[in-house]
Amino acid sequence: MRGLTQEWIDRAAGHKYTYNFRWMGRPIIQLPQDMVAIQEIVWQLRPQVIVETGVAHGGSLIFSASLLELLGGTGTVVGVDIEIRKHNRLAIESHPLARRIRLVEGSSTDPSVIAKVFELAARLQPAMVILDSCHTHQHVLQELGLYSPLVRIGGYIVVLDTIIEDMPVSSFSDRPWGKGNNPKTAVWEFLRANDRFVIDKDIENKLLITAAPDGYLKCVRD
Repeated sequence: MRGLTQEWIDRAAGHKYTYNFRWMGRPIIQLPQDMVAIQEIVWQLRPQVIVETGVAHGGSLIFSASLLELLGGTGTVVGVDIEIRKHNRLAIESHPLARRIRLVEGSSTDPSVIAKVFELAARLQPAMVILDSCHTHQHVLQELGLYSPLVRIGGYIVVLDTIIEDMPVSSFSDRPWGKGNNPKTAVWEFLRANDRFVIDKDIENKLLITAAPDGYLKCVRD
């Protein structure tokens, strides 16, 4: 099954499969299976804040906000991106769930951006972090170091696109990331020095189709 899954993902990526889907009107650019997994985590954890790096068209922010809306309460989504294009910002800020979303523009590793995110999120628990911005090893490793303090025992960091490590080298010839330099290699290095998190293999084992193998990280100690 894993072999078949990898072959399917390799082929589907060439056809931009993840660009087929929208959530409540906004392109989400995710595999539906990962959306189901994130939903399960949110329902179980009931976070007061979800911090997401990488906004794109805003579909993932709307998805997270809709889950928090169903939970009730005052849960907030904080979206960080180095550039939030005007038409995407307008679409997000005019969405019915906009009241649950806070946008922060700038590099996710910039000290001023980190300060703003922590101002918005640090006092809200439980917390969840989803990393989906620049996919280079160094950038994701920095993000893991910077954002992991937000997450306490029982919480999750979801590192998306770790699948890059398992795909053909030719898949990313026009990108600064690829085999040996990607979110999965960053996760491996992060875990060698941080014993607060473990890979939740149960999630990817039941999904089989996922963009985040080794990317569902559960906090097991404060």
